[in-house]
Formats: sequence, structure tokens, C-alpha cells
Amino acid sequence: MRNHVLTSAAAALLFLSADASAALSAQEAARLGADLTPTGAIQAGNAEGTIPPWDGGIKSPPGPSYAPGDHHPDPYPDDPVLFTITRENMDQYADKLTAGHKALLETYDSFFMNVYPTHRSFAAPQRIYDAIKANATTAELVEGGDGVRNAIIGLPFPIPKSGVEAVWNHILRWRADQVKRPFGQAPVTRGGDYTMVEFEEDAIFRYGWEGMTEAKLDNVIVMFRQQILAPARLAGRILLVHETLDQAKEHRKAWIYNPGQRRVRRAPNVAFDNPKEGGDGLATSDQLDMYNGSPQQYNWELLGRKEIYVPYNSYKLHSDKLKYTDIVKPLHMNPEYPRYELHRVWVVDGVLKEGLRNIYKRRTFYIDEDSWQIVAVDQYDNRDQMWRVSEGHGINYYEVPNYWTTVEVHYDLQSGRYLAIGLNNEGGMYDFGVQYNETDFSTGTLRRLGRR
Repeated sequence: MRNHVLTSAAAALLFLSADASAALSAQEAARLGADLTPTGAIQAGNAEGTIPPWDGGIKSPPGPSYAPGDHHPDPYPDDPVLFTITRENMDQYADKLTAGHKALLETYDSFFMNVYPTHRSFAAPQRIYDAIKANATTAELVEGGDGVRNAIIGLPFPIPKSGVEAVWNHILRWRADQVKRPFGQAPVTRGGDYTMVEFEEDAIFRYGWEGMTEAKLDNVIVMFRQQILAPARLAGRILLVHETLDQAKEHRKAWIYNPGQRRVRRAPNVAFDNPKEGGDGLATSDQLDMYNGSPQQYNWELLGRKEIYVPYNSYKLHSDKLKYTDIVKPLHMNPEYPRYELHRVWVVDGVLKEGLRNIYKRRTFYIDEDSWQIVAVDQYDNRDQMWRVSEGHGINYYEVPNYWTTVEVHYDLQSGRYLAIGLNNEGGMYDFGVQYNETDFSTGTLRRLGRR
């Protein structure tokens, strides 16, 4: 992968330390909204015309039939499949495939990738763009890279100079002010069996609130609550998390309500490589949202931008015309429904720091240059073997607007199992119009919810 950085400027980034940080000059920041988009992506398309220029993305529904609460109609329903990548022809496309996708193609002869025309659909409110530009000349990492200072509302490092800056951009990217997310999570056996774990998530993304300041933020960027509704053996468990901006100053705070004990207790282990709730050991706590929490365990290296076939505009996979049984199949999701497009991504390689322990010795992130959403991850075990491959299948939620995952999938190549998170084809849709405040995410509220 290091042989494929796109520019000499990107190659020079390899020599920066993992926690190097300096605010941009006014001259550098002036590129935002000029040759770069407001989020720091390259405004222009590529020379071949296979990646178009960014034109502002999707800011409204594609037709009058859509209403908030509906599943989102596909704005590109007539796009043809340009070609299909299989085990037999993957060598033709090898320079534009992640290591993880190569491993999936090599491991499963039933896996393939349908590639469609590229659409740069990402969009965000203008106030987010304005905040990014303001942050660009002030934002810095705290010592050691385990936090950010002098930034608020928008992502902090639109022109990243180190790998950890790119990781923080993903963590602090725009999603919404608040959201209620009902969804299913399927831990799938090698034979294709699963028991759907039904969740209801609620969150407020305080970092991005209009009028927010660092002082008002009080170091808490997200308040998040996740309740398991089914199956019966797990139902009633509720997780509450307060995520922090400066993890060196204060780690995330987490609590769990256990219905068997009927009590709330602190949950310091909801972090890093501890098993994800209801995931049957197929994903770690920090894999939700593709990656979350403190980046302190890894040395992150920024390898530059690269053109890669990645999951994008996954409206077909999101459709309420599909049943879960249409999607969930043995070994991997039904490959007829995922959509792949050619996009420029930032490639960030993370290697576990000496003396620390994590089940993943190395992680490689592929981060969409427009939205800063991680769209694919390669995860290696302690033998330096590819172990798990993750995909973030996203769409533009044009009622917000934002670009965010609709389904995350984490493939375990060694067991032949996988975990699909975010399935809602047969259920309700994300609600971005809910109105919450901080007291809805207190331990007192957690106790009341648990005892109803």
C-alpha cells in the first residue's frame, strides 16, 4: 500500500510523527472552498473522468414522494453496473482494491463486487463548512494526540498532516444534532443462521450543535444511549456513554443498566477491544461506527490519498423492499445488493504501540475524502495475518443532510462468520427530528428507563 500514495506531498507525510500537529496557515486554509471542498477533499474529478468533481452533494430528496421517516428512495435508480469484480478478474483491479477486499475475494468464491458510476453525494449544512474553515487555523492535537483543542462544531483538520489527525476527523465529523436509531444486528454463523438482536439507540452530538463553544462543551462531544429490545435473554440491557474530546484529560464515561440486577453500574470496559454488546464476539467496542473512542493505542501513519473501490450510496441495501433474509447469507451479505464506487480515500495505517495489548495488532482505515466517514477497515491479528474486514455502507440522509452508514458489516475470515449492524429494512427509520437534551442522558434517566 505504501507504494501507491498519489503525490510526493502525500509521501512526505510519512515522515511526520504520529501525533504531529500544527494549525494551518491562513494561506493553506484559503484552499477550502477553492481547489479543495469545504471538508478538504479535492474539488476536481480525476483525469480519467471516473471520479466527478464535487458539486455540493445532495441537499434535498430526489422526488416529492419522500417524507421524513420513510426509507430513502435511491437518487440513482437507473445507474448500471459498470463491471463486477470477482476472484477470477481481481488482478485487473488490484491497484484500486483494499487489502481486505482482496482477502474477501480470495477467501470466498461466492463474494463479488458490483461497481457502479461514482456520485459524490456528501453534503452538510453551511454552518458546518464555516466551522471547519474557522477550525483550520486554530485546531491542534493535545500532547500525545489523544485529544483535540481549539476546535468546535466542524471537523478540526481538513488538511491533515498526520494519521491521528485524520482519525480525529472521522470521530468529530458531522452526523446530526440528535438521532433515534432503531435497527437490527445479526451475528451470523458460518452456515448463515442468526438471532437478530434488536436495538434502539439515542444520541446527541453536542460537539456539532449550533452556538456550541469549547467552554459549554465541557469536554463531552457525544451522549449516547443504546437499549437492547430483543431477544429476551438480552432485552432490557441499556448502555449509556459520555464521549470526551480530550481523552488524555478524561476518558469516556460509561454505565450499564443490568435488568437481572436492576441496577446501574459503571462500565469502564466499554472501550477498545472489549466485545461489543450483543455481537457474539465478532466485533469490539471500538468498531461501532467503524471506529470510535480514544486513538491512543496505535501509532497512526498517514499514507495519503488513493483511488479505491469502496461501499458508497448504498440505497439498494437500505431499501424497505428487501427482507433481512434477502441480505443475510452464509459467509457474507448477498453481494447483489451492496454498491461499490470509485472514490478518493485517505489511507491511514495504525500499528499497536509497543507494550500495549489489543486483539488487532494493525488496522488500516480507508476514509472517504468528502465526508470523513471510514468506509473500509482491514484488521490484522498478532501474527500479522488479515483477520477481519469491515465495510461501512453509507447513504446521504438528505433530510439532514449528512453522509452516514446504513449498514456496517464486520467479516471474520478465520471463522467464516460476520456481524451486520444497522439492518432496518423491516423496521423503522432513523429519526433526526427528535428533541433531546443532556438530562435525557443522565444516570438518573438511565435508572428510570431500566425500571419501567
